[in-house]
Amino acid sequence: MDYQQMIDSMTPEVFENLRRAVELGKWPDGQTLNSQQRENAMQAIIAWGKSHLSEQDQIGFIDKGRKEGDSCDDPSETPLNWK
Repeated sequence: MDYQQMIDSMTPEVFENLRRAVELGKWPDGQTLNSQQRENAMQAIIAWGKSHLSEQDQIGFIDKGRKEGDSCDDPSETPLNWK
């Protein structure tokens, strides 16, 4: 079985377990992930997400739905008047 076949055969439950392990830094049994396990799990959840999740739900998605300057550059500041 090659890498892509392994990724395609992952179930959503396996994906969630790997994601949780990366988030917490440990496996469900409490053992700590080593750096190689963390790296492999991260690669697997990114690869699985690219083929099974919508773009907005994928790891690393940045919403750029607004045009630059819509709200942050709006000069709606009101000066303070100290009395």
